[in-house]
Amino acid sequence: MSRVTEEARGISAEVRERYEPVIGLEVHLQLKTASKVFCACSTHFGDPPNTNTCPVCLGLPGSLPVLNRRALQMAIRAALALNCTVHERSRFARKNYFYPDLPKGYQISMFELPLATAGWLEIDTNGATNRVGITRLHMEDDAAKALHEGFPDSDRHSYIDYNRCGVPLVEIVSEPDLRSPDEAYAYLTTLKQVLLYTEVSDCNMEEGSLRCDANVSVRRRGAEKFGTKAEVKNLNSFRYLQHALEYEIERQIGVLESGGRVEQETRLWNVAEGRTEPMRSKEFAHDYRYFPEPDLLPVEVPEAMRAEILAAMPELPAAKRARFLRDYELTPYDAGVLTASRALADYFEAVVKAGAPPKPASNWIQTELLRRLNETGKDIVNSPVTPVALAELIALVESGKITGAVGKKVFAQMFDTGRGAGEVVAAEGLGQISDAAEIERVVREVLEKHPDNVAKFKAGNEGVFKFFVGQVMRATRGQANPQLVNDTLRRLLA
Repeated sequence: MSRVTEEARGISAEVRERYEPVIGLEVHLQLKTASKVFCACSTHFGDPPNTNTCPVCLGLPGSLPVLNRRALQMAIRAALALNCTVHERSRFARKNYFYPDLPKGYQISMFELPLATAGWLEIDTNGATNRVGITRLHMEDDAAKALHEGFPDSDRHSYIDYNRCGVPLVEIVSEPDLRSPDEAYAYLTTLKQVLLYTEVSDCNMEEGSLRCDANVSVRRRGAEKFGTKAEVKNLNSFRYLQHALEYEIERQIGVLESGGRVEQETRLWNVAEGRTEPMRSKEFAHDYRYFPEPDLLPVEVPEAMRAEILAAMPELPAAKRARFLRDYELTPYDAGVLTASRALADYFEAVVKAGAPPKPASNWIQTELLRRLNETGKDIVNSPVTPVALAELIALVESGKITGAVGKKVFAQMFDTGRGAGEVVAAEGLGQISDAAEIERVVREVLEKHPDNVAKFKAGNEGVFKFFVGQVMRATRGQANPQLVNDTLRRLLA
């Protein structure tokens, strides 16, 4: 739990239980296009400041915007993936406000005629499935980036990088259906997963491709009317979102319990201090003086265009999880892990297609492969072990040609060298020992070396049996057939 304010300090669980949080999220998503939404400037991140600009995105007089068709297609794809109704006709508007990062003096957005409305997203929290409504999804252009630190005179001046100005965005506004920080976290992670599956964005929060603001209020449990909300900004990670909501809920309860009134305002999450801080008052709604953008035609989305985009939609996470449960008979946990990303799900299916049984494939991917990828900082797309190579290794283990313990050693060499399983086994002489006479010879040697433990076993200490198995496996470098080892030990000890 984050640090709490004076107003919230000392609030008991009993007091908190009297109140119900009401949360809605506004997510700004950068679309995955090579050029900006109304001009041909590059959207590449990290280029030298103010190099990806032109008269259009700088708002110079006489310049005219032209809608990027690819951006529109990506926005429609995102809307359909979120179960929204994509309207046949929508319209851009000018959202007027003055700030240094907005060279035109207005933002091109959508207001009374958004691209899509009335969607939903199902989330799982603590074993329960909830449906969160999505109010609207609309397109807009991004503002420039204000730089307030990092320069010798940052104490006196701010700098502006206009490279980001005009980058295509969609804003996804949820209904106030979330009732806890955990639900908000689940919503944002599920939303990100869906958007990554559809490849409409890279969702990189560090680069600003996915940004989130939260509207949060509290009310007495059972009350119908919402409380006064505060908007919390600067939530540039999923954990910051969760911590900021925990703090803000505590703060508002503390204000109400002390007889105060929650102010309608915008607050910033202070990462260093672990608290929200006032940014500006929102006692009255800001008058952005929206009016239709005169330089852009209304956006027409015919049914044929929607149908074409829907037909090209990939299988989404929820549908893929259901299919993995049904077709591969995996556990819900395994299906959830393997569908966490589209690339991981594709890798698993490629291993199965190459001949591996689904359950062993799932186990090897989750235990050995994901562990090594995590340790080395690699992702599944760049795995040194291909699906075909992993299927070959699993076949060797499942057929009994090598033991599971040896298989792990073989996998480690495959990951480090890129060699195939058969090649490693042949080169290292790691084939399973299934010769009954050879195994009996090793077992007899082990028993002769440990007469005290033999006596303990015969006296009824069954736990010593595992010791003998371990000694035999060590003597054979893990290559002895486990069933033969067990059978031989039982026979000789009897």
